[in-house]
Amino acid sequence: MDLKDKIKDLAHNMHDHLVQWRRHLHANPELSFEEHQTMAFIAKTLKEIGIEFQKEIAGTGVVATIKGVNPESKTVALRSDHDALPIKELNDVEYASKNDAMHACGHDVHTASLLGAAKILNETRNLWEGTIRLIFQPGEERLPGGASIMVKEGVLENPTPHHIIGQHVFPDLQAGHVGMRGGMYMASADEVYLTINGKGGHAALPKGQCNPLIVASEILLGFEKLIETREEKDVKTVLAFGYIDGQGATNVIPNQVHLKGTFRSLNEEWRFKAHKLMHDLVKEVCDKRGATADLDIRVGYPSVYNNPDLTDRLREVAIDYLGEDKVHVLPERMTGEDFSFYAQKIPGCFYRLGTASPSSDIGHHSLHTPYFDIDESALEIGAGLMAYGAIKC
Repeated sequence: MDLKDKIKDLAHNMHDHLVQWRRHLHANPELSFEEHQTMAFIAKTLKEIGIEFQKEIAGTGVVATIKGVNPESKTVALRSDHDALPIKELNDVEYASKNDAMHACGHDVHTASLLGAAKILNETRNLWEGTIRLIFQPGEERLPGGASIMVKEGVLENPTPHHIIGQHVFPDLQAGHVGMRGGMYMASADEVYLTINGKGGHAALPKGQCNPLIVASEILLGFEKLIETREEKDVKTVLAFGYIDGQGATNVIPNQVHLKGTFRSLNEEWRFKAHKLMHDLVKEVCDKRGATADLDIRVGYPSVYNNPDLTDRLREVAIDYLGEDKVHVLPERMTGEDFSFYAQKIPGCFYRLGTASPSSDIGHHSLHTPYFDIDESALEIGAGLMAYGAIKC
């Protein structure tokens, strides 16, 4: 039996373990940087498998190491994340969340898959060369991103891995399929907070007032025009606001309005140029209207750039493992991911794991929704392909 078939057999035979691990994590989610029980579960499972690890990296992260033959020859890193979202789950399943949080972004799947890959790699360590570093990361869903902290705490040092691979669930693909894209793949993600200070009063007595809602409206329309008329037409960009709060009334003009939004781009140079243009526009409108404003653009995750050579190699490995018809080239996405912090330091590839059932409604709900779930047959691919990719890339 060759190594590929052995890995497939191991992944298939541990299916019940993968499901058990995933359902435990799904039922017991914890929010970003609060994943203490999750960390304890990961550590306990790694200890049972017989793998060396360090915990409390970046607070609630875990880093494990598996050495194969000739361990100094190369080091490869695999990454998962394990925080949940502040969403109340609405699925009627036995493993539904017990907490006021939910693994609505599939981080339970990522963690279970990496634990499965760890078990496979440990059981085959006499059949491959090098060292595999397993990064179980907290806090992907909240700035500054657990990846940025783990990088600062040295997870990519002593020695520096040759490259890093990460995976993410993808309900747009059926279980058994994967997808990836070389080069620029995902957008940078910045948070925009805008407070406008005007002069309120009785709505029937507008003289001498400066209505911050009107100022906010003009700024929002100005932002829309800024994006529509920019010179960088070829750079995909999103500037969107989903929150506005004036705390006024039908006959009360408030003194202050608060807005929250997101700015996303697939070009780092344009990203920071746009920040300045936004500040300039806010000042121009406020000066004209007699208002003042505080624009706070919180720089978030960089754009995700998949190293083309590494992505090509992983694509060939995936084709070898799954078949060419099950490996897809994906379009660019405007969602963000803190995997980008790793990929800024070393070559990285962030690929997608299909999780939708081909024969039922399971797994067809979008990420970040209270009905998100997966076809659990995807777990075998999640574990097996990560292990095979770590060895072969």
